[in-house]
Amino acid sequence: MFSRSQAQKPSGAQGQDNGNPPRPTTLLTIVGDDAKLHGKFDINDSIQIECEIGGELNVGGKLVIGEKGVVRANVQTVDATIQGQYEGNMVATGNVEITATGRVSGNIETDSLVISKGGFFNGNVIKIKEPEVQRGQRPVYLMEEKRLGQQK
Repeated sequence: MFSRSQAQKPSGAQGQDNGNPPRPTTLLTIVGDDAKLHGKFDINDSIQIECEIGGELNVGGKLVIGEKGVVRANVQTVDATIQGQYEGNMVATGNVEITATGRVSGNIETDSLVISKGGFFNGNVIKIKEPEVQRGQRPVYLMEEKRLGQQK
């Protein structure tokens, strides 16, 4: 029911980080077509789910909901790939991808959301706010002062 496997990130523009080749990601995999788990789960690494899970999930790495996976939970994660079904509220500090076979009903707060052709999404998306350091205060100029400054 539980196993660890090496999964490669997809090759291509999104699969590479700053021009470096993709690193393999170790996934804890929960498999069991008839398995149903409910509760609060804290996972330090990445996980792939191929069964039914309900409750609350806190994932320290990447969450992969496989094509046979059904997750009805509130989720906190870094990245997520949804190939199966997801219902709930998700906060992902990195990227969320809904593949062609993925079906999502709920709210997602993330930095980046990609929905592949054929993927289904019903809910709201909230962009994670930029850190205060990046935003900073923007200068405000009166148009007359700016024109005067350009003439000198």
